Amino acid sequence: MGPLAGVKIVEFAGIGPAPMAAMMLADMGATVIRIDRVAQADLGVPMADEHEFTRRSRAVIKLDLKRPEAVAAVLRLIDTADGLVEGFRPGVMERLGLGPDVCLARNPRLVFGRVTGWGQEGPLAQAAGHDLNYIALTGALHSIGRAGGKPTPPLNLVGDYGGGALYVLTGLLAGIISARATGRGQVVDAAMVDGVLSLMTPIYAMRAGGRFTGPRGYNQLDSGAHYYEVYECADGAFISVAPIEMKFHAELLRLLEIDAADMPPQRDPAGWPAWKEKLAAIFRTRTRDEWCRVLEGSDACFAPVLSMQEAHEHPHNQARGAFIDVGNYRQPAPAPRFGGTPSAAPRPPGSVPAREALANWGLSEAEMAGLIA
Repeated sequence: MGPLAGVKIVEFAGIGPAPMAAMMLADMGATVIRIDRVAQADLGVPMADEHEFTRRSRAVIKLDLKRPEAVAAVLRLIDTADGLVEGFRPGVMERLGLGPDVCLARNPRLVFGRVTGWGQEGPLAQAAGHDLNYIALTGALHSIGRAGGKPTPPLNLVGDYGGGALYVLTGLLAGIISARATGRGQVVDAAMVDGVLSLMTPIYAMRAGGRFTGPRGYNQLDSGAHYYEVYECADGAFISVAPIEMKFHAELLRLLEIDAADMPPQRDPAGWPAWKEKLAAIFRTRTRDEWCRVLEGSDACFAPVLSMQEAHEHPHNQARGAFIDVGNYRQPAPAPRFGGTPSAAPRPPGSVPAREALANWGLSEAEMAGLIA
């Protein structure tokens, strides 16, 4: 099931963007086999396998890739795979005997997806790093935060998953489409610094146009403007308002019973502090739920700020089935959704038998038994 049914992917175990991309491929119906380490490497704070949600819906084979027979087994899988995704430092796959030259010589249609922080070359290519470091180099981290405060880490959503997972995923899918048309695979070099810079294109455009030139916290989208801000309510909970367009801003003022004639023009940055003071005072007069009854569903561009537990309980997410139960845990549902080729329900990490996945590779019973052994 799913739009990628029949697509075969070999994933090499890692953290961050590679398993997220592999999860999305599996969610969309691809058969993904994850090659894991026999001895667990230091991959950060350890979690139980059942809590590794991004490892769902695919088989895992543990191999010691320092053994020639293990490398030979992986190459047998690569021979008929559509794509490969790995997140090692540059040169690691080559040292294992699994570099692009070797793999593409055996399977010219293979799309070899490589996701790293700094890219395959450049002065930082071999340096260790994490999401925060990669977004720091792009101007993104510097731009996120409150006026007078330090830059604020936006979880690891921007580098690992926005600039990494989604870009290697896009590259793999584009490469597979190209390979089916031309018969030629290729290497996809997905560096998180490149991906984040790509995501920053609209912000760099705003800077070029003079609309994002102030210090951090003084611009339209970084909490500088009163109309793109989070406000505290009477109960200590928070709401968000984002009526950038003038007609939506007018709707917010109408619902809040504010006469715009008494205030500075919406787009005048000099007037934003006065606006913020007024809105903050108004929003402190009611609880978050009370403001939901006034503003939610309107064109005022409003939403309550929810915890993860509250996000599951919100009626909109409930109506869309935005969360699903996978095994014993509630998780975000696969996205995007497909009308003609809906994806199957995800399966818990570790629940897909290796033999089931290997059957899609056209291996004989003896070959499957040998690989599993």
